[in-house]
Amino acid sequence: MLHPLDAAGKPDFARVVPCDCVRQVLENEKHDLLERYSSLGMLTRYTFDNLVPEGRSGNPGMQLKFKEAVLAAQKYAEQPSGWFVMAGPSGSGKTHLAAAIANARLKQGTPVLYSSVPDLLDQLRSAFSPESKMGYDEFFERVRTSPFLVLDDFKAQSGTPWSVEKLDQILTFRYNTELPTIIILAGPLADLDDRLKTRLTDARLCHVYEFQEDQSQGYFGWSPEFEAQKKMTFEAFDWRRVNLPYEQRQNLAEAFRNAMEFAKSPEGWLILQGVNGCGKTHLAAAVMNYRYEAKQPALFVVVPDFLDHLRQAFSPDSKVSYDQYFERIKKAPLLALDDFGEQSSTPWAQEKLYQVINYRYNARLPTVITTTLSLQEMENRVSSRFVDPKLSVFFNMIAPDYRGDAASRENKAKRKTRG
Repeated sequence: MLHPLDAAGKPDFARVVPCDCVRQVLENEKHDLLERYSSLGMLTRYTFDNLVPEGRSGNPGMQLKFKEAVLAAQKYAEQPSGWFVMAGPSGSGKTHLAAAIANARLKQGTPVLYSSVPDLLDQLRSAFSPESKMGYDEFFERVRTSPFLVLDDFKAQSGTPWSVEKLDQILTFRYNTELPTIIILAGPLADLDDRLKTRLTDARLCHVYEFQEDQSQGYFGWSPEFEAQKKMTFEAFDWRRVNLPYEQRQNLAEAFRNAMEFAKSPEGWLILQGVNGCGKTHLAAAVMNYRYEAKQPALFVVVPDFLDHLRQAFSPDSKVSYDQYFERIKKAPLLALDDFGEQSSTPWAQEKLYQVINYRYNARLPTVITTTLSLQEMENRVSSRFVDPKLSVFFNMIAPDYRGDAASRENKAKRKTRG
């Protein structure tokens, strides 16, 4: 310890100040205490130095957004004011960026408290227990009044009414007092209720960065896996098929007219039912191509692939969250569901498909559906919507498999050549 000098330049034995070595020990102890208080745990490794500056998306537009957020986060870490809000799917770099800000504040000696929302709610519940080291009121007050709070994994739907109330109380206090707060949303801002969305987008208080892929992406053109469907236009559709019986040719021509009329003015539902290869998919894709050519949004989905993607979205490694992917399909301005009923034997698959169908039925969203199933083979709650005359045109295509028909014509041509 050292004795500072008084005004006359003589040692002042009445006061003692720590020397450099003791001061360093005290600083280390303070930093360790702040780290333990913060609950950052392994996230103390996440800093601006080891952050990928352009984020993890391969999309140039998203990389630019992330770079802007990094610059804003660095300024916020130096002088935090208001709330720093980030939204987007898992794996977009939100938590790393939030932890980098928190660690920068810790380095400056500011108390920081980090918690994921699910963990926070669990701790609040457990604080009611007599065995809890910290009582409910004390813990709740610590979170509510923390000088710097980070709330990670904040979901649009936060469970029970009690959970919603507790989060609202915390956010209301911090909103009114304008305490520095980082909020990381596990999904798009659009999914929030109006009250919360209004607060989290308040330009006076909040710095908002959303790392969502453009929701319109894929609505105005084909994804790479649909090379074949790109060529399935109305012009390329053989609706005459002169080798077919008259009834089948008339049926095919009527299917063509129905699809063309729907493409010009998509309203209600067009359901095309028939055997594999009869032309259902071609007509559904032709509707999409017609809309794309008119620069109008539409989305083509193969049902078995949709269910596979939906299952994969549960994975922590998924670039798109389950809710984000499901909502995109469910709310598409114009949707084509190809091969409806395929691979839908499990209760989970049936329920997911019903949720899409029921939402679009109630919202009266334009939809094209192709299926090999008869009405009798479908669930009643689905088939009843398919045949609702106020919404749907259910058309049974009776033409045979075009591929078998083409093979038959080829064989005839070969026999004729030999003859």
